[in-house]
Amino acid sequence: MVYFIGAGPGDPDLITVKAMKILQIADVVLYTGSLVPKEVLTWCKEDAIIQDSQGMKYPEIFDILKLHQDKIVARVHTGDSSIYSTIAKQIVFLKEQNIHYEVIAGVSAAFGAAARLGIEYTIPGVSQTIILSRIAGKTPNPEDLNNILSCKNSSLVFYLSILLLKKLKKQALDLGYNPNTPCWVIEKATWKDEMIYKGTIDDIQTKVSHIKGIALIMMGDFLYQKETQLSHLYV
Repeated sequence: MVYFIGAGPGDPDLITVKAMKILQIADVVLYTGSLVPKEVLTWCKEDAIIQDSQGMKYPEIFDILKLHQDKIVARVHTGDSSIYSTIAKQIVFLKEQNIHYEVIAGVSAAFGAAARLGIEYTIPGVSQTIILSRIAGKTPNPEDLNNILSCKNSSLVFYLSILLLKKLKKQALDLGYNPNTPCWVIEKATWKDEMIYKGTIDDIQTKVSHIKGIALIMMGDFLYQKETQLSHLYV
């Protein structure tokens, strides 16, 4: 049995109880070493086979999953496995090999970051839609960035895009965004060395030009956290 586990965005305490229980009984643990905090592995039993998948190609990962198909295998990804994790390709392989699997939900960086910032994505009268995406670079995005940015009343969150802020700024301004629209960057959200940078579309790039690694970009008027209409929930 293979269990796909979302280990959370960085804080090891944000792993779910269900995922923790699987790690405690797993015979084999295959984790994304560059992104999963090592503290998560402290839940593993002493005789567990623990391997870092960083640098592995799909055939190597598939070989490990097949080799240990008669054992309890924890395939540990960062955040939640449903976002930028490549589990779809791995599940296709498992189905072809008739290997049973289960996916255990985790906390994605977008929600870990929101909690750390103390913000809500859905503000009455401002935004009732969240768009999680990435800006096309070496990895293409089938959805054109202009189409995403055209949803101006949405709460925009970009993964894996910190090196493409210049492109985001240009296209947002070309589409008529106010240069003072809030744009925040959360580097290593929920990790011990987390850093938060608050700015605007116009100036955020200069504030975060040193960041080369893990960071999340938030953009939109929802960051003001001010309702323009009354919520009917508590009235």
